[in-house]
Amino acid sequence: MKRRLNKIISSMTLEEKVSLCSGVGAWNTIALPAHEIPSIMLTDGPHGLRKQMGAQDHMGMNQSVPATCFPTAAGLACSWNRDLVERVGVALGEECQAEGVQILLGPGTNIKRSPLCGRNFEYFSEDPYLSSELTAKHIKGVQSQGVGASLKHFAVNNQETRRFNLNVVLDERTLREIYLASFEGAIKQAQPWTVMAAYNKINGEYCSENQTLLNDILREEWGFEGFVVSDWGAVSERDVALSAGMDLEMPGSNGVGSEKILNAINNGDLSEETLDSAVERILTVIFKAQENIKHQAAYDPDAHHRLAREAAAESMVLLKNEDQILPLRKQGKIALIGAFTKNPRYQGAGSSRVNPTKLDNPYLEITQKAKEAQFKYAKGYSLETDQINVDLILEAQKVAKESEVAIIFVGLPEKYDAEGVDRKHLELPNNQNLLIEAVAEVQKNIVIVILNGSAVEMPWLNKAKGILEAYLGGQAMAGAIADILFGDKNPSGKLAETFPMKLSHTPSYINFPGESDKVEYREGVFVGYRHYDKVEIEPLFPFGYGLSYTTYEYSDLSFNHKEISDSQEVIVTLKVKNMGNRAGKEIVQLYVRDNESSVIRPVKELKGFEKIELDPGEEKLVTFTVGKRAFAYYNVDLMDWYVETGEFEILIGKSSREIILKDTIVVNSTVELKKKYTLDSTLGDIKTHPIAVPFISNLLAGMGLDDSSNGGPFGMDKDSLLNSIKLRNFESQRTMPKDMLNELLKGLNE
Repeated sequence: MKRRLNKIISSMTLEEKVSLCSGVGAWNTIALPAHEIPSIMLTDGPHGLRKQMGAQDHMGMNQSVPATCFPTAAGLACSWNRDLVERVGVALGEECQAEGVQILLGPGTNIKRSPLCGRNFEYFSEDPYLSSELTAKHIKGVQSQGVGASLKHFAVNNQETRRFNLNVVLDERTLREIYLASFEGAIKQAQPWTVMAAYNKINGEYCSENQTLLNDILREEWGFEGFVVSDWGAVSERDVALSAGMDLEMPGSNGVGSEKILNAINNGDLSEETLDSAVERILTVIFKAQENIKHQAAYDPDAHHRLAREAAAESMVLLKNEDQILPLRKQGKIALIGAFTKNPRYQGAGSSRVNPTKLDNPYLEITQKAKEAQFKYAKGYSLETDQINVDLILEAQKVAKESEVAIIFVGLPEKYDAEGVDRKHLELPNNQNLLIEAVAEVQKNIVIVILNGSAVEMPWLNKAKGILEAYLGGQAMAGAIADILFGDKNPSGKLAETFPMKLSHTPSYINFPGESDKVEYREGVFVGYRHYDKVEIEPLFPFGYGLSYTTYEYSDLSFNHKEISDSQEVIVTLKVKNMGNRAGKEIVQLYVRDNESSVIRPVKELKGFEKIELDPGEEKLVTFTVGKRAFAYYNVDLMDWYVETGEFEILIGKSSREIILKDTIVVNSTVELKKKYTLDSTLGDIKTHPIAVPFISNLLAGMGLDDSSNGGPFGMDKDSLLNSIKLRNFESQRTMPKDMLNELLKGLNE
């Protein structure tokens, strides 16, 4: 292949090579028939194909071909099911082949820094490990069908406000541990054909012009082999972007970008070798796509609809089930309340909008599921306005009062969470909150179904006996809701994000969305549950939380080693047993805690999870393999992941806040950190260094103190005293000859 590519590139004119680095129209690369280079199509989206018909745009305004709309990533992540996510990816790849699409723009693996981000419905999680694991499976599924995935938006794209100009300011450790880690795992495991560079800047540099991001980290460190494509319209200076490793500009810029590249090469500011490298990467993917085209490809829309229903059911999270109100009986008098009951919100707005092959309706699915029941419907609220309609609320009260149970559908209208805009608050529309309060006055048996792309506040939490978080569950969501409400499916989803009590509890509350085109990530690594754990704030519902219609017992936690080096792995095992009378699926979560650290670290971090299926009374052995990265933090001086020698706790939980089993392991570092000592180092900094020990002992003795003394000048303890004295003090006060001081420093740094 490489020889073939070199031959083609050497035969191309400079102008032809430049033209290949820019798109044609909204979705295609240029074809160069003289060199037998075909055009390929790149199109949305992460949870369903959006191939436009006729007029094209990149924001989802114009009609697209029918395709299966699967649950959005926010919901699908709550399945914590790697295999299910991969199967959805396979189905997406099949539909791409059937429609002649070579690159699918997705998945999105950006971290949910704030629940206010309008595009959170497209992203998997607040946790980089969970996000990277599911992202990798999504990519593998798509690419198993000979279709490339485009991993996006690289990187630190966590809000919609001013996204085209925003400068994200954050420290290196936060960047590595949280925001890049979700991409890193996916790239190393799944090797996507392309990566999409984000709109925003990172520490002053646009992502599409960021040499460190695109070449040093993505290619050199992580071994990414494909090409980098811009987010649509994300390129500022095309020649700078190409030099930094951004290969393909999309969509085309009517020759403006190409002219900048040509001028830069002719002026000697950009080498032709850099252009050739970009062309080689683009051609590698183009020819790979061409070789994998299935000319008579087709898919079964009914089978994909069934998969969408399965995925939706497994992704939904049962948040509350007081008095075991769920599952409902398929008989009796049931009130169905809320405009979403007949006109559901099932996907997000923007570039990922899918034209579904079919769309299930909650009212019809529920009434057909329980044919012996008597149903009454009330609209309750308007979807066109947030204004309260007293007549609609009174009608809902009447219907609820005449029933044995009321199912209320609520959620976020499209204007609340959509690409291009961020939310202003975490509340449902006021007319929906008041509806719930009003119905609760006349009916105690209330079940609430929530349709939304991100976390919401629940001031009515105590008024409902049952709460089902359905997210934006795709075209088959309605049938999945009916399956769960009436017990044909046992809920098994768990939250992939924290639901806060209120907005002011969120970690980025003070610094979102920023100001003057700049946002500072002052919360550092304390995103999501890491924040709530550290500051000891009780969330509304914690990360990893979800109920079932059965119960599970955890036991017999064990390790194959109780002490390892950071180059070894530990095998963690435990048993999980279904104690109820229903089959179900449980998500077992493994967290790691560093018991003592010299740097500020989260209380615990997710480092493993497994979803297992158990029949009533069945017990299974669950196994985790835990290695260096589970114990490490990113050391900015070392520029690598580093494990401090010490004790770590392995925590096994049903959620981040419900830890069932735990035990301790010792991990020994194989890397010695070399400290650089200067005249500004304190005695406290050097007190454990072998060369410094006798020096400090003599110094303390001269002050009438010894190593065991607690008292000192001004009542300071020994450590405070040592930390208050710099080596420079001995120079300035002439209490030590300069050559002796230099000799001490030399010995410390050897």
